[in-house]
Amino acid sequence: MPRKKPRNYKKEYKDYHGTKEQKDNRNKRNKARRKLGLKKGDPREVDHKKPLSKGGTNGKKNLRAISKAANRKKSNK
Repeated sequence: MPRKKPRNYKKEYKDYHGTKEQKDNRNKRNKARRKLGLKKGDPREVDHKKPLSKGGTNGKKNLRAISKAANRKKSNK
């Protein structure tokens, strides 16, 4: 079985995670978590009742905390 090439995390960050778009997305996620009072280590995720991609907002009325599995199942429906 061939050995997997080790991940180059610095390159991955520079090429993807460090882009302005990804930093902005991470900032929006963190703001939504703070609005709901979710702390580091809390396994729940923030769910947008009306997805941002469909015109939803980051307003508190559009946010709720749900499990990671439920959020992944919902997708952007």
